Amino acid sequence: MRPDASLPPRAAKTETAVFRRASSADVEELAAPSPEEIQRWTARRRTALVLSILKGEMTVEDVAARHGLAVAEVEEWKERLLAAAHNALRSRPRDEDALRDEQIRRLKQKVGELVLEVDQLREAMRGTRVAAADEPDE
Repeated sequence: MRPDASLPPRAAKTETAVFRRASSADVEELAAPSPEEIQRWTARRRTALVLSILKGEMTVEDVAARHGLAVAEVEEWKERLLAAAHNALRSRPRDEDALRDEQIRRLKQKVGELVLEVDQLREAMRGTRVAAADEPDE
């Protein structure tokens, strides 16, 4: 019997029911195959992994090491799930285009910050080169 069988059909389709279903059945699915056997990370598997992290059962580093994934990739999955959950619980959920536009805005801001940091590092490197060139050779 499926865990959501007792729920009315309408409730089984809500985000809460989807998360509940994914957290119980899919964690078992993740435990069964070894990391070498998983060839494709479906949305259901990614959700189960992130939920196990959020529940405190595993850390991001543990998940990445166990399944041969990059820590940054697992962090991205976690951020995407949390953003989707945040949007789902809003009184007026944003559509996907608005979410994508917000993500693009944040990424552009981050790129701008990184460009400034690189410029500052270049200036610092120029300063050390000039100081080194001014020193007499012994």
